[in-house]
Amino acid sequence: MTDQPTPLPTPRDVLMARLAEPCLYDLAIIGGGATGLGVALDAALRGLRVVLLESHDFAKGTSSRATKLVHGGVRYLAQGDIGLVREALHERATLLRNAPHLAQPLPFVMPSYRCWEAPFYGLGLKAYDALAGRDGLGKTEFLGRNRTLQCLPGLQADGLRGGVKYWDGQFDDARLALVLARTAAAQGALLLNYCAATGLVHEAGRVAGLVCEDRETGRTYTVRARCVVNAAGVWVDEVRQMDGRATGRPARPMVAPSQGVHLVVDREFLSTDHALLVPKTADGRVLFAVPWLGKLILGTTDTPRHDLAREPEPFRDEVEFILRESARYLRRAPTRADVRSCWVGLRPLVKPQEEEAGGTKGLSREHTVLVSASGLVTVTGGKWTTYRAMAEDVLAKCGEARLLEMPESKVTANFPLLGADPAPAGRPRISDPPGLHAYGSEAPAVQALPGADRELGGGLSEAMVRFAARHEYARTVEDMLARRSRLLFLDAALAARLAPAVAEILREETGQDPQAEAFLALASRYQHLPE
Repeated sequence: MTDQPTPLPTPRDVLMARLAEPCLYDLAIIGGGATGLGVALDAALRGLRVVLLESHDFAKGTSSRATKLVHGGVRYLAQGDIGLVREALHERATLLRNAPHLAQPLPFVMPSYRCWEAPFYGLGLKAYDALAGRDGLGKTEFLGRNRTLQCLPGLQADGLRGGVKYWDGQFDDARLALVLARTAAAQGALLLNYCAATGLVHEAGRVAGLVCEDRETGRTYTVRARCVVNAAGVWVDEVRQMDGRATGRPARPMVAPSQGVHLVVDREFLSTDHALLVPKTADGRVLFAVPWLGKLILGTTDTPRHDLAREPEPFRDEVEFILRESARYLRRAPTRADVRSCWVGLRPLVKPQEEEAGGTKGLSREHTVLVSASGLVTVTGGKWTTYRAMAEDVLAKCGEARLLEMPESKVTANFPLLGADPAPAGRPRISDPPGLHAYGSEAPAVQALPGADRELGGGLSEAMVRFAARHEYARTVEDMLARRSRLLFLDAALAARLAPAVAEILREETGQDPQAEAFLALASRYQHLPE
């Protein structure tokens, strides 16, 4: 392993003191999800003064609730969007190279129950390989019936004719977000969770900063910045409305959220390191069964939703759809009683926008960057795989709009993230149960902390909790058990059992109420499906 230094402890009061210091930032970012964190890192690496504010925890929203896939977008091939697929395939390879401890190749199998399916999908996947070129992860293979069952033990054998195997990637989304935050901080950026932007500062009709509130103390701060980027995900319209009210130019809504539901069951339903993909279910949707951290993720849905709940709940029909379709393809059908955790994410789908004063530009079909007349830069849409390219697009737009003198840079394309190990041979796969491998080259630093030999359960140790509090911005039990460890997403009942021990350690480390009771209520929601 490399001797990669771990940043010194950064207690929250030290970070808040930095925020209180008079400073004109080049860039102030609202939102600590994949996009905002990617922008923060890219900007910091260009030498810009950067501050990022997140109203809740980093990756609390959509960015911790993905299907855990790093993919090029096979479905876009059928739509003829070759450029989008090629970009995503390139970014897939970049992410796997820069964060090998958190993103790795994953083989997929599409089973074939009708004679036309294997050749039809196989030819498309061969084209997928061709587009990937040198960035490919493995060759597409046509499988016979027996080989398909070897790759997917537990698959429904009746009527099976064969299958097609291809390669994409998987990752740990919330931990990747945290590593992005910490890598940006190591490059000089100031990042704060639980610090909400409550207003924008305007001077002469132009955005000149923002007002924020520390949610732990209630204290407010004014942050001055040459450029403000709104990267609040599905909540970007709330920030745009702040801008519109101040300038007298009401902002039209640009996000139409869609809900994705995931069910987690034990690995025994499909005991394999291969993922199952059904490209077209009975009602035309896609079904995944993905091994992840010792469990199996079943999903996902795509349901329009009109509210913007921080903790959206699944609809009964969505749960029934996933269980019903899983029963068609798995030899042993999962039931409601088998679900260990159920979690929901909102996707920020972008409505078509007309040109606004100051320039509007949809940079791809996947994400949109918009500059308002007052200079507020808004980015939304897209997906985790292309977060790095999205960040480059945002900064390019800031330069084009003459909001900043933007140094040219492609440094993030070959910049290892914190914990990356250049020689990951023999590292456990992300499909394996959770453990120290998620820390990569930082694992020895975790082991050096008190409590390294005290196992709490679920692959979590006392030392991991202390590391999260000291180096990973963890403040609450939910921060620890939902995003630093992923136990809430894997086994909500087990997470609830560990909550008291985790709360005790966090209280000792932070001196704050770790909100154990609130976490127990949340864990109960993840355990119980809608009737």
